[in-house]
Amino acid sequence: MLPFALTIFTGAFLLFQVQPLIGKYILPWFGGSPGVWTTCLLFFQTLLLGGYAYAHFTSTRLKPRAQAMVHLGLLAIALLCLPIIPAESWKPTDGDAPVWRILRLLTLCVGLPYFVLSSTGPLMQRWFSRTNPGVSPYRLYALSNVGSLLALLSYPVWFEVQFSRREQAVWWSVGLALFAVLCAYCAWRVWKTGDAPEVSTPEGSGATSAEDEPTPVIDKVLWLVLPAVASLLLLATTNKLCQEIAVIPFLWIIPLALYLLTFVICFDHARWYRREVFIPLLVGGIAAIWQLQDAGRDAPMKLQIVGYNVVMFIACMVCHGELYRLRPPASRLTGYYLLISAGGALGGLFVAVVAPMIFVDYRELEIGLGFIAAAVAALCFRHRSRELVMAVAAGTMAVTLMVPWMRGTIDSSTGFVAEWVSYHKRFLWLIAGGLMLFVAAAADFRTRRLVGDWSWRMGTLVGALAVALCGGLVWQARTEDTHTVIRASRNFYGTLKVFDYSRDDEGDRYLSLMHGATTHGIQFSSPDKALLITSYYGDTSGVGLAFKHIMPEGPRHIGVVGLGTGTLAAYGRKGDRVRYYEINPAVEQLARDPFTYLSRTPAKVDVVFGDARLTMERELAEKQPQQFDFLALDAFSSDSVPAHLLTREAFEIFLKHMKPDGVIAVHISNRYLELQPVVDAIAQHFKLGIATISDDFEEYWYYYTSTWVLLSRNHTVLGKDAIIAAKEEPRAHPRPPIAWTDDYVSLFKVLK
Repeated sequence: MLPFALTIFTGAFLLFQVQPLIGKYILPWFGGSPGVWTTCLLFFQTLLLGGYAYAHFTSTRLKPRAQAMVHLGLLAIALLCLPIIPAESWKPTDGDAPVWRILRLLTLCVGLPYFVLSSTGPLMQRWFSRTNPGVSPYRLYALSNVGSLLALLSYPVWFEVQFSRREQAVWWSVGLALFAVLCAYCAWRVWKTGDAPEVSTPEGSGATSAEDEPTPVIDKVLWLVLPAVASLLLLATTNKLCQEIAVIPFLWIIPLALYLLTFVICFDHARWYRREVFIPLLVGGIAAIWQLQDAGRDAPMKLQIVGYNVVMFIACMVCHGELYRLRPPASRLTGYYLLISAGGALGGLFVAVVAPMIFVDYRELEIGLGFIAAAVAALCFRHRSRELVMAVAAGTMAVTLMVPWMRGTIDSSTGFVAEWVSYHKRFLWLIAGGLMLFVAAAADFRTRRLVGDWSWRMGTLVGALAVALCGGLVWQARTEDTHTVIRASRNFYGTLKVFDYSRDDEGDRYLSLMHGATTHGIQFSSPDKALLITSYYGDTSGVGLAFKHIMPEGPRHIGVVGLGTGTLAAYGRKGDRVRYYEINPAVEQLARDPFTYLSRTPAKVDVVFGDARLTMERELAEKQPQQFDFLALDAFSSDSVPAHLLTREAFEIFLKHMKPDGVIAVHISNRYLELQPVVDAIAQHFKLGIATISDDFEEYWYYYTSTWVLLSRNHTVLGKDAIIAAKEEPRAHPRPPIAWTDDYVSLFKVLK
């Protein structure tokens, strides 16, 4: 078993080590959007499906020696594709949604090596079954997921820290060569067995399925549906975390590692997945997600990370635990794995491609929970399982008691009973349904199973209740604040909504632009207030003080990274030029209508589409330095931080576009990340003058708390009295800050 175990482990390790590696390479090229990682996962899942299909059809249509020759030939060609470093020519040149460009890039750079590696698990297990008749191969699948899990966990704590991206790619190539040697040895073992018919081994669901019994159609459907739901929840959770916090390998890897861990646990042995434990936890998890969605951005960051990941882990345990119970005999394992990978690809396709086309907001998480509820109902019917129904009933009853505790609504002044009744008036249907379900399921303790049509009825009731609960999640999120939403859109770069407030009072009526859960500017509707500077950009903010006390008197050239509502254009004067860099075309459409800062300012305004760093790099290559008097980097207040704009390489580009006395203003207001040490390190590296200005002007509600860091090559520029009076004293950091580079970015270390 050892040669096959080593081959499977090495292949799985390389398979999942390359995912964050290639993602780290291309993330800065496409604006640091969460969609980059979602698209990468779609590619990897789809190619995994191709690898499993290849393993299935070669093992069923070709004789063993032919299989070995074909596989070694493909592996030799894959070695010729090394190294896997993407060429600079793949960098995008426009602001269009880059999904197809990313997919083409991945196909040409890592497609064939990844395809060969993806076929390793099922193919090696099939070869192992031939060379070791009578021994179950399913624990090798658990070993495969152990290798994948170790690859993911080791990447952010070791490989990403110790090696540059190029060094990582070189070591990965060495690993692929070692894998080829191991694979060749396993092929030689198969060659020695010859093409004699395989000795069958009865291994399957409950160890009672015979080799010649056909697999029920509902089982094949569940082989597809259960992994599809698990994959959908994986990507939906990753999207949620990246949108709310940041697009970093750490937050990619946690959900993916937990997802793989459920495969390891469930496929190691049936005893690890207990329905009476995980089904009630799943019901409770759905309720917990409801509460987190209710809390929105007010929920603490750590609670969000833990809450969403734990619920995803529970849901994937249910999906993969039930999937293992439905496993077929070993002779059919390649078809079984093929449908599992097809389900994973379908889940990825839905999140990465279908959902952005049909939704204007992120709804995949709620939909995934609804699907898993329906799957549990189907499992009740498939297994005629009283155990499943009882578990759901117990979970439903527990949720009705736990919701007030989750929300923190227990008020000692009114008493627990009064508060419970008050809150649960809107959930009476859930309480009544839970009671009915529990009584119906518990009606026959002696037989310990449902008989006749009871399984169908109970399964239908389970599904109806759980799907209704998840439907409530979707409806609640869909109807929240819809009475004030006048525009909504979603694309590769996220979701945008425009809210219309105070409609009844024309003098105080204003519009607000939201990107996810972050405000990107507000503007009053009345003409006399339309050019009033609001939100993070007021007169007492760092950027406001820079415009009042530092900027030259004559015509000025102003650059802004991040358009938002275009508020900074209001600082423009006649003769000024304001050049915005914006990656999301949908933002520019909203900044021109319904917002009007761009059309009302007396300055000349240009909006350039594409990633700011790549665009400025291109301008330098074309001998077009912009010679900015002022450059505002306003891309970090959002929950999804483009870290590639805060590296040494990025600032080298920015500084080449500045006049000698020019000022760079970095907006570092952020709920979850402390970016001050990062900017301090940049200032130290380039020997820049620095002034950090935090503004908490509370006289008017439309001025937001903000923190801006002003940087300049000319230290005397920041020596104005107003700047000195407003700036903060330098902070003492526990460790000397290290300037980020494209090879080293650690948002984990700056989490608040």
